[in-house]
Amino acid sequence: MQQFLSGATFIALYGISYGVVLFTISIGLVLTLGLMRVVNLAHLAFAAFGGYLAVSLTNDYGLSLGVSVPAAVLAVAIFSIVVERLFYVHLYGAGELNQVLMTIGLIFLSVATINMLFGPDVLPARLAPALAKTVEISGYPIQMYRLFVTVVGAILLFLLWMIFDWTSFGARLRAAVDNATMAQAIGIDVKRLFSMAFALGSGLAALGGAVGYAILPLEPMYPFKYLPLVLVVVVLSGFGNIKASAGVAVFVGVVDTACRFLFPASAAFVIYSLLIGLVLWRDRGRPASVR
Repeated sequence: MQQFLSGATFIALYGISYGVVLFTISIGLVLTLGLMRVVNLAHLAFAAFGGYLAVSLTNDYGLSLGVSVPAAVLAVAIFSIVVERLFYVHLYGAGELNQVLMTIGLIFLSVATINMLFGPDVLPARLAPALAKTVEISGYPIQMYRLFVTVVGAILLFLLWMIFDWTSFGARLRAAVDNATMAQAIGIDVKRLFSMAFALGSGLAALGGAVGYAILPLEPMYPFKYLPLVLVVVVLSGFGNIKASAGVAVFVGVVDTACRFLFPASAAFVIYSLLIGLVLWRDRGRPASVR
């Protein structure tokens, strides 16, 4: 019984922190895909750059995470505005195939850039002494880092809910997405609004890559490796649904952790089989003409 409780505690706590990282990264894609109607498959490139910048500032320059993470997020958000003006602005209103091809090309560019700047190996994850400490919960030692990530995710969910449901920015963004011409006619700067939303989504991806570097290891293939899981969170939660994406991300994190704990040899098979089943089950209620 004690062994069962310890295993369940491990799966729950480690799965939740894993899911929170997935939520932090995927929420930016929920915004760009759900609200702005852009199939941005290169979204995880911003997460990778955020993680690499934060870890490099910590390892090479001795900065604390409290300084390196905000600096990396800000740098990626500013950089994303340039990328959005150069590339993504041409995808607004374009067909899905054009969006997919363009963003896949950007993934390859990002992988080559990461490999050139940081090398081909996995970046070592060194935790600060305070985060490396463990606390005992239900008889199982849990890293403070995992609890820190969970708290960051909870705060982020609350702030995003406030921004999109209670501020004029959220109202203007929804109006611009629904009818850009009418929004522009009443004085909303749609171009600037979309740039801000894209920067916010990219910054959130960078935040996920920066705080989750010890859960999702940083490597040049990062934008490809974790893209399927992030897309699953976005698709199952519904495009633009922020609160649902948090629940789905935690569910995926817990299930994936349980599969790796119970069936280490076939974990990927189990998790993706389950997710395919969920997508097919959810699709049953749609009209045949839609499918």
